[in-house]
Amino acid sequence: MSLRILKIIAKDAQKDTMLKLADEVGVIEHWVSSKSNSSAREFNFLVSSEHLQSITDRIQRNLGKDEGWRIIITPVETTIPRYEEEIEENGNAKKTYGSLTREALYDQILKGATTNSDFLILVFLSTLVTAIGLITNNLAVIIGAMVIAPLLGPNLALSFGITLGDKNMVKQALKANAIGFGLTLGLSLAMGFITPPENFITSHEFLQRTDVGFGGIILALASGAAAVLSLTSGVSSTMVGVMVAVALMPPTVTMGIAAGAGLMEQAYGAALLLAINIICVNLSAKAVFTLKGIKPRTWYQRRKIKQSLRLSLAFWSVWLVILAIVIYLRHG
Repeated sequence: MSLRILKIIAKDAQKDTMLKLADEVGVIEHWVSSKSNSSAREFNFLVSSEHLQSITDRIQRNLGKDEGWRIIITPVETTIPRYEEEIEENGNAKKTYGSLTREALYDQILKGATTNSDFLILVFLSTLVTAIGLITNNLAVIIGAMVIAPLLGPNLALSFGITLGDKNMVKQALKANAIGFGLTLGLSLAMGFITPPENFITSHEFLQRTDVGFGGIILALASGAAAVLSLTSGVSSTMVGVMVAVALMPPTVTMGIAAGAGLMEQAYGAALLLAINIICVNLSAKAVFTLKGIKPRTWYQRRKIKQSLRLSLAFWSVWLVILAIVIYLRHG
């Protein structure tokens, strides 16, 4: 079981409230620093990861009206003696909702939707590497571009922003998506225009991304869910496999190269694959965020976004059904 230390910096007047809260929410251990010159204290709570979000929310509710408070969350590598997970009366371990709080996820996901110079360079390099891999039929090169995955972050941020009802994150994600896909399409169109079609029309890697079947839908849904699960559990090592499985860059570049070379049938097939991946990533991400209990902190915010969340799920679901019908007719 993973543990976290919540370091709460608050006024000395909050001491009784913090100690009472530590007893109520089941903190494993807690200790308090001596009062500083600024009349503030440092309250340290050792907590298990499954209680992290609920405890953090309780602290914010207690301190929300005060000024100058801050919560700092740090991971714990190990403790001696080892903390044993509590077992419920029925013998089952308590359900774990994730190792990261809503706030930690926010900071982590927002980084992938920031349109700074690094993002633009990553998009440019990933597009270039992907195009070379497609034209030369080199799978290893394409996988290298998939791992960079600059277009996955904005889509995860879009789903997360809608789940929390955060308009600023949604706007930032839409902006990053527009810039990322626009730059990728522009570069790949230019490469398709200057590259003779005979150089890549027989490339297996290129042709593989000019068509999509129902298996592609299942893969994209599963990979999108895996991406969110790896984020919420803090297991970043699994993200590499997710990036490869549901890569958005190869179909985007394939569509651009094919359109630039005048191969509109191949461009249409790549566009279908890209649309399926985008829809499935957003749909499965929202489903997992909901199942994992990721939601706004206050009741008012949760009530406010309920309708918009339903509309978003309906929007992506309808588009998925439409594209499934298109795929059926295309292969029928």
